[in-house]
Amino acid sequence: MKENKLFSPYQLGPVTLRNRIVRSAAFENMARGNAPTQELQDYHVSVAHGGVGMTTVAYCAVDLSGVSFDGQLYVRPEIIPAMKRMTDAIHAEGAKASIQLGHCGNMTHFYTCHCMPVSADTWFNLYSPTIHRRLKVAEIKGLVKKFGEAVDWARACGFDCVEIHAGHAYLLSQFISPRTNHRRDEYGGCFENRVRFMNEVLDEVMAHAGKDMAVVVKTNMWDDCWHGSDIEEGIKIAKEIAKHKVHGIVLSGGTVSRSPMTILGGAMPYKTLAHYMSMKSFWWLKAALNFPGVAPIMMPTQPFKELYFMDKAKRFQQEIKDVPLIYVGGVQSGDNCQQIMDEGFELFQIAHVLIKDPDFVKHVQEDPHYHAGCGRSNYCVGRMYTLNMKCHECVEREGEPIPNRLKKEIATLEAKARQSVEQQREGK
Repeated sequence: MKENKLFSPYQLGPVTLRNRIVRSAAFENMARGNAPTQELQDYHVSVAHGGVGMTTVAYCAVDLSGVSFDGQLYVRPEIIPAMKRMTDAIHAEGAKASIQLGHCGNMTHFYTCHCMPVSADTWFNLYSPTIHRRLKVAEIKGLVKKFGEAVDWARACGFDCVEIHAGHAYLLSQFISPRTNHRRDEYGGCFENRVRFMNEVLDEVMAHAGKDMAVVVKTNMWDDCWHGSDIEEGIKIAKEIAKHKVHGIVLSGGTVSRSPMTILGGAMPYKTLAHYMSMKSFWWLKAALNFPGVAPIMMPTQPFKELYFMDKAKRFQQEIKDVPLIYVGGVQSGDNCQQIMDEGFELFQIAHVLIKDPDFVKHVQEDPHYHAGCGRSNYCVGRMYTLNMKCHECVEREGEPIPNRLKKEIATLEAKARQSVEQQREGK
């Protein structure tokens, strides 16, 4: 076995992390009015106290036009003091603070972003549902500048690192993917044109990052949808990102509107999602989820697998040598953490286990074989787009009632996840 590096420091560009474990940018839905709350601060402070090397505040839009939920942040000067209080509190616990910067593109509504949603092309997004319009070249150039200005804003807020979101079918990915980009100008058509927007953003981001801000980029290894980018193109995209000398590449995959459980791993809790879903935002989706047989077609489920992105991530290891690759996906235990180190990844991100157990890292430090006991029912996913990201066990401990039909769904999905993991272990 290779030397255990799990709890050794790591130099991420100009930033020194106390260990190799990063809280990933999983959507908290703990902002209100697109501004930080005490709940958001308390959560990130709790995982910092629990031992992570760095915690990442999820999805902050670089502009109001890129906001998809009221519970998301967007860059503006008036929230800097509250953000600075949060980063100061995270630093006081010994962890570094990162923030994910992005733009949702067509994954929003007029009443959320206060304009017609924008994308690479004019079309209709059934997932939202909404009509969205094609960005003009001048607007693309304006958003490039917004990404750079967002890095300066993050620095003023006290963040040590920014994560640029270029995956999951949000705006940068909408330009990259042949499924959503049918432009015929310099931002569409061939691969070089489809990655042009991303490349311009990364040029701007690195110029603003200077020598004191770490930069990582989340990218799709593959889109896992019809006419999307495949693994071979995903490797080409990662190589484009590496040219910018970023400090890390987060290897993810999947498409929010076509294959969300590729991103999240395991089963989608349809009853939980429909129960908590807002009629105002997703009236048609809520109705569809309650219609027999429709939900599995719209949001296909899959058997849960520990470290479910590992096989594909190892392919990227063979091709990308000059930028550290950051693993994410399916970490459940200390044994999983050690396996990631043994496979040669310098850093990795976790989210699900920290929703259930913010002290997960401390527990692994005390017991290398510690298992968080996360049942992977994805109840936290089912509620996070409407209320907040929270494990069902935490909800019940806090006295919030969970309907019996949802409890039955949780039990069923957790039993299936256990069975899936056991079968995979027996098959090795």
